[in-house]
Amino acid sequence: MDYFLLLIGLLCVIIGIIGSILPALPGPPVSWIGILMLYLCKDIATNYWVLIITLLIAIVIGILDYIIPAKGTKYFGGSKYGIWGTNIGLVVGIFIPIPFGFLIGPFIGALVGELIYNSQEKGRALKAATGSFIGFLAGTFMKVLVSLLFFGLFLVLVWQNRAIWF
Repeated sequence: MDYFLLLIGLLCVIIGIIGSILPALPGPPVSWIGILMLYLCKDIATNYWVLIITLLIAIVIGILDYIIPAKGTKYFGGSKYGIWGTNIGLVVGIFIPIPFGFLIGPFIGALVGELIYNSQEKGRALKAATGSFIGFLAGTFMKVLVSLLFFGLFLVLVWQNRAIWF
């Protein structure tokens, strides 16, 4: 049973890292579930402080992930069309086989979204798309960083309790 929880936990933290880039998966919360799975192993003493603090971090990052791109778009004069375009562009960019599609897609999506909103102001659309893209990059960077930190914590916990499995 402990091996199963270890493998499920490892899978969760890896999916959490991937989910930090993909818009469909909430990266840090999934990584947190991996840490929780590890603490569910019967021979590992549960550290509630670690679980509570990491859960709060995952929740805050999850909330900021929605706020930061919207603020970036708003700061640069964009609309909700730019935010939606960023997300749609990310999904399309991931599946189109071009180099760095996951970076190019959100920018082009935001630009197209802003042009749909108002095709007369191309300069404003470019500026808003840039803001939406910067907000997307900042949010993604935060999620990846937190998910990697959770992965590191997972590895430390496995190492500290290695006698259980090895």
